Amino acid sequence: MNGIEVVDARRGEHRRRRSTSEAATPRILGTVAVIPARNEEAGVLGSLNSLARQTRRPDLILVVVNNSTDRTEDYAREFGEDPETPLTVVLSLPENPHKKAGALNYGIDWLREEARGRLSDTVQHVLVMDADTELHPKFIERACNVLEQDPQIGGVSASCLGLTGLWRNPWQRYLLGMQIIEYGRAATTRFRRDVHTMSGAGSFYRSEALQSVIDWRGEVFWEDHKNLVEDYETTLTLKECGWKVTANELCIARTDLMPTLRQLIQQRQRWIRGTMDALRDRGWTKHTWQSILSINLGMLGFIYLVGYGAVQVASIAQNGFSQWPLFWLLITFWVVYPAICARKMGWKAMLVEALILPELLYSLVRAYWLTSSILKSYVTRVSSWK
Repeated sequence: MNGIEVVDARRGEHRRRRSTSEAATPRILGTVAVIPARNEEAGVLGSLNSLARQTRRPDLILVVVNNSTDRTEDYAREFGEDPETPLTVVLSLPENPHKKAGALNYGIDWLREEARGRLSDTVQHVLVMDADTELHPKFIERACNVLEQDPQIGGVSASCLGLTGLWRNPWQRYLLGMQIIEYGRAATTRFRRDVHTMSGAGSFYRSEALQSVIDWRGEVFWEDHKNLVEDYETTLTLKECGWKVTANELCIARTDLMPTLRQLIQQRQRWIRGTMDALRDRGWTKHTWQSILSINLGMLGFIYLVGYGAVQVASIAQNGFSQWPLFWLLITFWVVYPAICARKMGWKAMLVEALILPELLYSLVRAYWLTSSILKSYVTRVSSWK
């Protein structure tokens, strides 16, 4: 690349962001960050600034403004004009029928066309992150170190944590607090060598791995209206192409949480529904069996817990605490175990988990979105979203 010539896809204008001498752009870029952004004016600058603060900064940032109707594009261009920021290209995609997958593919295709070559001949690593996410300052540095340890690792997933301080009332404080605990617990219990899914909030890919997907089917992210979770589908595809995927607890991405119950349920229904659709499409394979088993065990565990709890409550109402040793032993387990699992999040999280009722209420909501998502996968068509 002899400098990056920016093409504004909306206006058809050409302008040079920086000259070769100013940017010292290498022929093979180290890391390119691709950020799809749809109506993210509230968070896009936070995401971009987190990239500017990296100890190992990306050589290029591609912001793909996707079906956006707010000032997301203006804020991204403002960031890109700052001479202290990494080289930044803002692409406008006002008519995109393929949702986030289409925006990501648009950015990757732009990069390949600009370089007039294969992706693996142009860049070493591709970072995909959401525009409502902020990365730890050492995210890229740590992800590069993970990939250097094993040439068969095609991607490193972030450990996602929730952004704090967003609540406005006690109910919202509870709802966001439970999401923070949920994210924190998941970050410490994920499979490290065969992760369920590369997180859409932050995923670091080896370009050779993405190129192998392009060679196989022509695009990295599957462009289909039924693809509600492009990150999970791509994770399965990478595994099917022979690549390993992993997660790293120190590669931290802090992402927005859902401030209302309705938004939370809609988000999780999309995640679970999309996962179910992908699993049903592929069936039982060596790459899907863990996910299928996990979903089934989760449903059976909840049914057992509710059934057992109902029987115990009825027994206590009729006979009193005649079997209290077993009952209190189980209560003790339900207090201690969740609290231990939340220990890395501090004493407040441990206290909330030990109280049982907050987690029990959240578990009921979780069971609802899990059950409804599975049913929708079998009996309803995919709703359109952008």
